[in-house]
Amino acid sequence: MEERRFPKLETYYSTLKAMQQRFDEECRQDCLTAENVEQYIVWKRQTRKLLEKLIGLPKMKSCELLPKTVECVELEDGIRREKVVIQVEPGIFMPMFVLIPKEVRKGEVQCFIALPGHQGAGKFSVAGCYDIPAAMDCIKKFHYDYGMQLAREGFVTFCPDCRGFGERRELAMQKDEESSFINGSCYQLSHMAEPLGMTVTGMNTWDIMRLLDYIQTRREWNTKEIGCLGFSGGGMQTLWAAALDDRISVAVISGYLYGYKEALLERNGNCNCNYVPHLWEHVDMGDIGALLAPRPVWIQSCAEDHLNGVRGIENVTEQIGIMRRAYRFYEAEEQIFHEICPGGHQWHEEHLKEYLEKLGV
Repeated sequence: MEERRFPKLETYYSTLKAMQQRFDEECRQDCLTAENVEQYIVWKRQTRKLLEKLIGLPKMKSCELLPKTVECVELEDGIRREKVVIQVEPGIFMPMFVLIPKEVRKGEVQCFIALPGHQGAGKFSVAGCYDIPAAMDCIKKFHYDYGMQLAREGFVTFCPDCRGFGERRELAMQKDEESSFINGSCYQLSHMAEPLGMTVTGMNTWDIMRLLDYIQTRREWNTKEIGCLGFSGGGMQTLWAAALDDRISVAVISGYLYGYKEALLERNGNCNCNYVPHLWEHVDMGDIGALLAPRPVWIQSCAEDHLNGVRGIENVTEQIGIMRRAYRFYEAEEQIFHEICPGGHQWHEEHLKEYLEKLGV
């Protein structure tokens, strides 16, 4: 028998209980307390400014987009895939796949942004690159090809690489190996950003805003109303971008809407991109979601998703309850659709067409 090289510890002096207590004492100091639509509008303006500061949005630098189409491929189903690169900050570029159906649907919403989450190789799985085996595995596991699913429904769909994923991985993850291709470098990004007063959340939100700028330069389609869909980390990006930019007229948030205490404080092994300094002192996730009112939003949760926290769906519905309060001011509670799906953490496309109709697109 191998000799034991360390003592067996009988007692652990953890910090978690103290942090839970501190959360309860200090959380949601700027939560939604409005009693009518007029008070809500004031709260929304003030809260947006607060959140923009917390995520470091004022630190971002504007620039020309300098869009460049570097590839155009004809796919099956009559869908054309463009690869476009835009400049989001001086010297910082965002590649994307633009999926263009042969026949673009009629209606106010013709364009959708499809944002990637973790463990999906960025845009490659979202845009349905089925010829790449590693991306195909991600698609099978999480149903990650929702960008292609939207394109098949007739939407022009923009599938970008968010910072740290796909072709935007930082040096530590720029390895010619499958695990690096699939995963991202949020860890490295957060370590670079936070000492400069920035956050991964802020950088991604800024980039989506620049993508909205670019979409509005495309005159081929109606770009006054733009939808946004994301699963997991893509749901996080959708939540923040829609909360801070009204140009997103329809939001689909899958696998990311729950209370911070259980899902991110107690489950504290989540990715660095989830964490914003001082955020929990001011708002919970439902308060951020309340900033979407009265725009239509489809929230998709999985009953056994471990990210929901120990109370499961109850930790989700509490936050949606905060959102509903804001929607009531507009008599628009019917614009929040909450779908609870079976199983664990994944996107469900089974009722995509049905919910798009409910969302009015």
